[in-house]
Amino acid sequence: MSVLVIAEHREGELREITLEALGAAAKLNAGEVKALVPGSETEFLTRELSLLCSEVIELKDPRLDPPLGEPWLKAILDFCVSEEFQVILLGATSWGMELAPALAESLEAPFAPDVTALEYGENLLKGSRMVYSGKLEAKWQCENASTCVATVRPGAFDPPEPGAEAKIREVAAVLPDDQAVKFLGYLKQAAGDVDITAAKILVSVGRGIGGPENIALAQELADALGGVVSCSRPVADKRWLDKSRQVGTSGQTVKPDIYLALGISGAFQHLAGMQSAKTIIALNKDPKAPIFGVAHYGIVGDILELLPLITEKVAGICAA
Repeated sequence: MSVLVIAEHREGELREITLEALGAAAKLNAGEVKALVPGSETEFLTRELSLLCSEVIELKDPRLDPPLGEPWLKAILDFCVSEEFQVILLGATSWGMELAPALAESLEAPFAPDVTALEYGENLLKGSRMVYSGKLEAKWQCENASTCVATVRPGAFDPPEPGAEAKIREVAAVLPDDQAVKFLGYLKQAAGDVDITAAKILVSVGRGIGGPENIALAQELADALGGVVSCSRPVADKRWLDKSRQVGTSGQTVKPDIYLALGISGAFQHLAGMQSAKTIIALNKDPKAPIFGVAHYGIVGDILELLPLITEKVAGICAA
């Protein structure tokens, strides 16, 4: 079986979701896992990818810079028709969700969006995804299809372990001369915003923090740990913190090494966005809060009393 992962990159940087998609491909125990990198100046990306798959293909054409749905779809479709792949994987990002359904339709292939688990057995690709804000797991399988296209949910898979350096091959993209869409520019995040999906440590606050005046306590702990402050939806709705810091189904899906949930009860919408964190530590005054059901460590107590003590202890350890 041959699996193709379409690399997502922007402004010279490989997106983390591409590494996670390669991790999903590795779980299929496929004979070949190839990474396709469209663009004209992609050499800086291929070195990292070459350690994570069996082959890297550079799909070259200056009209593929920067990534746009129309030219990328046409170039990738032509490449996929010329070579046979049983599985094609992309990230379930705004870019991936623009490209993947159109690619599947053009290939007359079944499409599985936002997958959280993948396996290959009995000559069938099988998988699952969480639905209804994480309440239910929907299982599916691709039948009577030579190719299946799927997008993987950010944070659902770990990147594969690096291996031997793979072959890098260059292919000229086939594109029409006229393009209906023109790139105008990127809209940058406002000054002061942070990307919580890239943080290794998140100190996340809920309504239990009491009010915006107490956010500083969480920030002090985050600073001591070298982390970032995030929040639940009620905190974002009350505008105590910016919407960009919200974790959950209507916010961001995160997978940090450490996730501290401070005063967060644990509604299923929030849990769906953070339950893949490697270590979850919950602090809540309610011993029956649902957050303790997913936490690896839990503390029952008053946040405003405990936070300064925890921060002082952490700062002392880090300074030692």
